[in-house]
This record gives sequence, C-alpha cells and structure tokens, in this order.
Amino acid sequence: MTQVSSIEAAAVSAKANPRLHGMLHGAIVPTLLRMSWPNVLMMLALASTGLVEIWLLAKLGTDVLAGVAVVVPVLMLMQNMSQGAMGGGISAAVARALGSGNGALADDLARHATVLSGSIGLAFTILLLLFSDPLFRLLGAEGAALAAAHEYGQVIFLGLVPLWLMSALASVIRGTGNMLVPGAVICGGAVLLVPVCAALIFGFGPIPALGVAGGAWAMVLYQVAGAATLGWYCMSGRNVARLRAGPLRWSPMRSILVVGGLACLNPLITNGLIASTAAIVGAYAGTEALAGYATAARLEYLLIPVAFGLGAPMVALVGANIGAGQPQRARDIAVRGGLIAFVIGSCVGLAAAIWPEAWLRLFGTDAHLVETGAHYLRIVGPFYGFFAMGFSLYFASQGAGRLKWPLLAGATRLTLYAGVGWAALALTGSLTVFFALGAVAMALYGACVFWAVASGSWFKHRRQ
Repeated sequence: MTQVSSIEAAAVSAKANPRLHGMLHGAIVPTLLRMSWPNVLMMLALASTGLVEIWLLAKLGTDVLAGVAVVVPVLMLMQNMSQGAMGGGISAAVARALGSGNGALADDLARHATVLSGSIGLAFTILLLLFSDPLFRLLGAEGAALAAAHEYGQVIFLGLVPLWLMSALASVIRGTGNMLVPGAVICGGAVLLVPVCAALIFGFGPIPALGVAGGAWAMVLYQVAGAATLGWYCMSGRNVARLRAGPLRWSPMRSILVVGGLACLNPLITNGLIASTAAIVGAYAGTEALAGYATAARLEYLLIPVAFGLGAPMVALVGANIGAGQPQRARDIAVRGGLIAFVIGSCVGLAAAIWPEAWLRLFGTDAHLVETGAHYLRIVGPFYGFFAMGFSLYFASQGAGRLKWPLLAGATRLTLYAGVGWAALALTGSLTVFFALGAVAMALYGACVFWAVASGSWFKHRRQ
C-alpha cells in the first residue's frame, strides 16, 4: 500500500469510526485528557489496592513486610512487562493498523497478542517457581523474611498466566482508543479485591486465615476474573478489534514484538533499579532500613500508574497518527502529555518530601524504618516529576516505534544510581550521598527522554 492510498484508507476508516476520528483530528489536550481519566482512575485504584494489601500484611509484622518487599519488584516487573511493555507493543500495533484503515489486521493482532502473552506468562511461571529461592536471597531476604517471601511469592507466580492474558486483552481494547472498558473492569475488580484480601489474610466466617499467602491468592482470583471478563468483551464483537479463532502467522506476531519485545527492557531496568538499590540499602543498614527504603520507593511505583494512565492513551494516539501519516501531530501529543505528567509527578514528590512520615507510618512505626524512608523521600521526592515525565514519554515512544532514547536514559539511570551510587556508598558510608545520586539519575532520565521527543530525534533517519 502506497503512502497516498494509506492516508486515503485512514480517512475513510476515521469517518466510519468517531473515536478514531477524534484521535486523528480532535484538539490534542482535551482528547488526551478525555482518554486519560478512565486509565488514571483505574491505575490509581489498582495502586491503592496494592497499598491496602501492604497495609494489611504489615499487621503481620516487619519480617512479613520485608519478605513481601522482595516479591513486589518481581510482581511489578511482570505487571509492567505485560501491561506497559508488551501491552504497549500490542496497543501500538492495533492503533497503527486502525489508523491506516486495516481492520482485518487489527483482528489478527488481537488473536496473536492473546496467544503470545499467554505463552510468555507460562514461561515466567515455570522459571520463577524453579528459581525463586536464589532470587529472593539475592534481593536480600533472610530467615523469617525469606520464609514470608516464599509463602507469598509461590502463589503470586502461579497467577502469571491470567495476569499476562488480562494485560494483553486490555491492551487490545486500548489500542482501539477505548480506555473506558479496561478501566471499568480493572477498577471494579480492584475495589472488590480489598475485602477479599482482608478475608483471606485474617479469615472471615468459614474462610480460614491464610496469612501472607491470603493476599497473594486474592490477587490471583482478581486476575482470573479480569482476564475472563475482557476476553468475553473481545470475543463478543463489541470491540473494534475482535478476538476470533484463526491461524497463527509470523507477520502480526512480529509487529507486536518489534516494539513490545524491545520495550520489555524498560521494566527490567526500572524494577532492577528498585530491587538492586533495596538490596544495597539492606546490606548496608539492615532489615528495618530495607523495609523503610522499599516502602518509600513504593511511592515511585505509585507514579508508574499515573504515568501509565497518561501513557496508554498516548500509545494509541501516537500510533494512530503515525499510521495515518501525521508524525508532527504525534510528537505534539507526546510533548503535551509529558508535561502534564511532569506537573502531576512533581506535586506528588514535593508532598512526599514535605510530609514523608504521613506516608511511611501507614506501613510501620519502627524508628529505623521511618528514618531511612523519610531521608530518601526528602532528597529524591522533589525530582519525581522527571520520572513521571520520562515514563509517560516511554509509552508515547512505543506508539511511534522509537524506543532508543527511553531505553538509553533508563540504562543511564540504573548505572548512575545502582552502580556509581553503590561505589559511593562503599567509599563514604553515607546514605545521603547514595540518595543524592538517585535524585540526579532520576532528573537525567526524564530530561533525556523529553529532549529526544521534543527535539524530533524520534523521527530522524526513520524509514519511509
């Protein structure tokens, strides 16, 4: 298909699809905000549910909190890989197909995305169940904390297939520009997860108290229900990209993997940074400091849903406009979305820096825990806007199929904080120096990604 016929097909498709027409021709900021609010609400509800779970588990003791703290980065890695990385590749491929007027390809992509994600989830389940013990030890868990990590992690890993399937199906729907259905399903499930989590942890009526494993089983039940609901929606014909039986071919798989596969490096970098720096703090200052740092750094995980709330619509918007031959509009969408994320992240970070104890005491009152966590937030919190901006623009870069700069910036942050920071901590013995390098690394990350998008480096040397 030539460039001219591609644009003509996109115009015909947009006229037949009001949602797609708005993505290609609507006012940028109102369209972005309209598409973002269900996603932001959904991800905040999901993140808040995770925090409630940690709050409930904290009542079982500091060892349980420390044990769960080494599993959470692995769980977040799976969520970010399935939803933000591979999911972004799925949404981008579907959006580009619809933007170019190729609805049949969008249907094929839905089928291939489901098979691919389910297979990846199964592979991770097997690997993590086999190697969980050395992994948890590497991340700093010992004694009672290690036992809690095993009890929680073994159940969590059993639920990875429905997790990957739920993320894939939600991403197919988001690629069509529909943020409301995935938001309603995931948000509704997250709300129901809270009482189920409490009942399984502490027991209720005939339900026995499962302790730390109860929180994990509640998460698995939620993922199974979410995957089933979204699967029904895609198979029912209500979604623009329909999930139907058919043959598997390499071409649709490749269009997902060329972005989604490469994008999986980003959550590896992000979660690897949190896990490695937590291990460094734990080795240097002990279990209570590890729990304090992990609790404080979890606020960064809270920013990931905010950035994703803005970033997922940018994947669809940027991808559709690239498919329709409108690269300048795609870049304008990304820049404005990144600036909105910066403002939101800065507000959250400054609040955390000013009132760190208000956050930390929700999860524990141990003096060493609070001291370490507050020290980190006072130094790094004011720079959270750069992280939110860089992470949201990573999603926009998925829509453009240009991931070089977000990945380079993430690798630089990891090297500076976990590598240079570890060396500086070993030489000086100062957590202040270590956390200060973390703040510098965070600012550098966001600034580099924004420069790449705003300067037009996205589209330099792009194949036509």
